[in-house]
Amino acid sequence: MFRFFTFFVLLFSISNYASSQDSNFYTEAPHAIIMDVATGEVLFEKDARVAMSPASMTKIMTAHMVFDALKNGVITPNTKYLVSNEAWKRGGVSSGSSTMFLEAGSSVSVMDLLRGIVIQSGNDACIAIAEGMAGNEEYFAKRMTVKAKELGLTTANFKNSTGWPHPEHKISAYDLASLTKQSMNSHPDYFSIYSEGSFTWNGITQNNRNPLLGKFSGADGVKTGSTKDSGYGLVGSATIGENRRIIVVNGLASKSQRSSVSQKLMQAAFNQFKVYALYKKNDIVGQIDVYLGSKGKVNVMTGNDINVGMYYGDRSSLRTKITYKDAVAPIDKGTHVADLIIAVPGRVDRVVPLLSAESISKDSLFGIAWSVLKNKIRGN
Repeated sequence: MFRFFTFFVLLFSISNYASSQDSNFYTEAPHAIIMDVATGEVLFEKDARVAMSPASMTKIMTAHMVFDALKNGVITPNTKYLVSNEAWKRGGVSSGSSTMFLEAGSSVSVMDLLRGIVIQSGNDACIAIAEGMAGNEEYFAKRMTVKAKELGLTTANFKNSTGWPHPEHKISAYDLASLTKQSMNSHPDYFSIYSEGSFTWNGITQNNRNPLLGKFSGADGVKTGSTKDSGYGLVGSATIGENRRIIVVNGLASKSQRSSVSQKLMQAAFNQFKVYALYKKNDIVGQIDVYLGSKGKVNVMTGNDINVGMYYGDRSSLRTKITYKDAVAPIDKGTHVADLIIAVPGRVDRVVPLLSAESISKDSLFGIAWSVLKNKIRGN
């Protein structure tokens, strides 16, 4: 059955790709994305697929490596790692960067180091974890990149565990959102550390730097970051009712701007964006021509549910088109014979495979001859 929506203008035609216009939604952030956790649908994006400097948002990947090792039994929460002079020098007080205030030569448990990484953004804790798990930080960073590729994060390239500036240390906002979604789904128990408001180590209490915690109802993570190269950024997550959203912003000019922009974007994520069910699996989308078949046309259907996330103000501008090349019989049911192009304002056109809804056998010799003749007469 066709699915109709009074709030969508759906254009079904056999023609060229649909073209998107700019979204009516605006954010000050140079890089931004809103992602729905349940479906993985992108609700909004702005320069979100371009590799950028992530600063301390890198630590989401560092923590994920630890979560994996804990889940797989490679280490335990009570495993202790030595704080080397290298970790102390490059990540301690003298480094001038965010620190857990670890002491060189001390041994610290994995769970304490995790809280130092997630809550305090301690570079010394990151380096201690990297050295403890992989021998040195450089090799740990290589393992981070390999793991990122396994998770489908195509833009990720890590050169350290901290997010310290490096010209080749990059990841996109989209991949940061995807990493966060996968990490929270795979490790819900450990991921809850991101929602903790403060942590005390060595007699020094530091508050979580996430500007959403305590200010946005339902906020439960994730991580801030800032360097001269990256500007101010945040990966944030929140849950309201049955909906959970992830936002990423980066490239902002100040801590105060990061706070205000993040709160506005997260509020909009729930109040101004929605995931629409466009089609269900096996819905008939349209028909295409079949050449040399026992039937001249075949219905095309979806292979999976198709959801579209978008801004309320853009919903009337959604466009879809079917594109295909000549389908030649015989065709088995379920064969990929066409594509549905979905154009959402402000987004790259999405291409969804469409399948033959039935099998079409080859026509008889007489029928084939007649089809060829008709095409010649028509000049095809």
